[in-house]
Amino acid sequence: MEEHYLIQLAGIVIIGTAAQWLAMRLKLPSILFLLAFGFLAGPVLHLIHPDELFGHLLFPVISLSVAIILFEGGMDLRLEELKDIGRIVAHFITIGVVTTWVMVALAAYFILDLGLTLSILFGAILVVTGPTVVGPLLRHVRPSGRVKNMVKWEGIMNDPVGVLLAVLAFESIMVGDINAAWTIVAAGILKTIFLSAVIGVASAYLLTFLLSRYWIPDVLHQVVTLMFIFFAFVVSDLLQGESGLLAVTLMGIIMANQDKVAVKHILEFKEILRTLIISILFIILSARLKLSDFADINGTHVLFLLVLIVIIRPVSVLLSSIGTNLNWKEKIFVSLMAPRGIVAAAMASIFAFELASAGRQQGVVLMPLTFLVIAVTVTFYSLMITPVSRWLGISKRNPQGVIIVGAHDWARLIGQKLVALGFKVLMVDSNRGNIRQSLKEGLQTYMGNILQENIEDRLNLDEVGRIMCLTSNDEANALASLHFQDLLGTANVFQLSPEPAEGKNIQAHSPKHMRGRHLFGRGLDFQRLTAIFESGVELCELTVGEDFEMERFLSSYDGKAIPLFLVDDSKLRIFAADDPPEPQSGHVLVYLAKPA
Repeated sequence: MEEHYLIQLAGIVIIGTAAQWLAMRLKLPSILFLLAFGFLAGPVLHLIHPDELFGHLLFPVISLSVAIILFEGGMDLRLEELKDIGRIVAHFITIGVVTTWVMVALAAYFILDLGLTLSILFGAILVVTGPTVVGPLLRHVRPSGRVKNMVKWEGIMNDPVGVLLAVLAFESIMVGDINAAWTIVAAGILKTIFLSAVIGVASAYLLTFLLSRYWIPDVLHQVVTLMFIFFAFVVSDLLQGESGLLAVTLMGIIMANQDKVAVKHILEFKEILRTLIISILFIILSARLKLSDFADINGTHVLFLLVLIVIIRPVSVLLSSIGTNLNWKEKIFVSLMAPRGIVAAAMASIFAFELASAGRQQGVVLMPLTFLVIAVTVTFYSLMITPVSRWLGISKRNPQGVIIVGAHDWARLIGQKLVALGFKVLMVDSNRGNIRQSLKEGLQTYMGNILQENIEDRLNLDEVGRIMCLTSNDEANALASLHFQDLLGTANVFQLSPEPAEGKNIQAHSPKHMRGRHLFGRGLDFQRLTAIFESGVELCELTVGEDFEMERFLSSYDGKAIPLFLVDDSKLRIFAADDPPEPQSGHVLVYLAKPA
């Protein structure tokens, strides 16, 4: 019997991780594979039986897992982002939430014939817009302007709000009298907001205090943070039911916006933990479904989904945008970013179980309906958002712009050349003189340390797809490259070759996965390139002909020409030591050489 449980536990992790891996390889939303794999492992193949495996621990484990997810989501929010979008976000989490709740409830009542109280509960569950799905979609689409922050804030803040509304609807069902339920729960909501704010803020400040005094060993930072998350969630929930999610969300926001201690290492740990938790939860929840749950799917369900996507979401966005400066492109984009995710699935599972335990069997329809909505909305929005955002001009297929770290003399020359070729360039340097000179030369700049926490949120990364680290500090170049690998991809992260240590290979300075690709050629470190520029070389251009041969071209300069870039149909290719691009007829070759 113990081996049977062991196989199921291991199977959940293996299947969930395999689904995530396959989704990343195919560049598709992981939630679709998690739902499919969990459904196959559960009701189809009967390999996993979550209720038998976890028993009464199932839903407490789900609740704690969702708390971790929302804390991590809160740590993604920066209060400075609200300067431009604060009013819009406020409208989304008030007007938008209420509009969605009412319209979904009406659609469920008239189309799905769920009954009034169950329709109200179902509407509250579908208020949440799935931050665990929205985040990966935003990273994939990389929209320009403020829409990224708008959608991010909406997705994360809607979760605790949606839970509060779901509790209201659930209480109305259990009480049996909607009017009585409103009276009971209205006071409960006020109590929830007060207690969750006090507990969330107090927990964040206490954790910050302990970290700032170095009373917590470095190796325990992540574990102690996890302890505080559980403490805040449980205490808040004990004092007022279902208030813990709001408490941990506020705790995450405060931790992210304080400046007393660095929290990047904590956030990285939470991101890893979140990926594992989402994988496990979706496998568990979808494995609890039954084939019979989907036997009654018919045209009314299709109609409901169409109304949800085509009518309810756009109307919610339009009403929320009243009194704001949202333009029509932003409205269309936001209307196509409302996939449901793990929080909706968890809420549906918990409330369906509670209703069934109370003898109200009509609640069993919540789980299959919610999972159907999740699967359809994730698929639809994932397929539509990329082409539509490109049509709107909000995102680009393959952004070609470059961040240049280091704004010294010859780095600015390279930046000016790239700008002249039509590419966006952002110069980043902490030296005020270098930044001032870059501004005089008409280059976009950012004055600050490229290694500062959350630098990617401070930079204008619209149309940026590559980074070149050109500072004289090899370690800073490597750390900056490492930091941007997840955002831009390892193929698009470049740094100067480090100075080769005497008697050692260049590769000995740092492992390949902890540095960028070496720029322009082996051994071209900062000192050598500085000397080359000071020798009187120029940045030259050459349109490649059909009979072009790189070796013959280099020999014409006695091997002293250094290829830097290839421009092919407005696409930038950077020469790197590991895999230099091959010039083809029609390409523009940019190289470094003394004037002929």
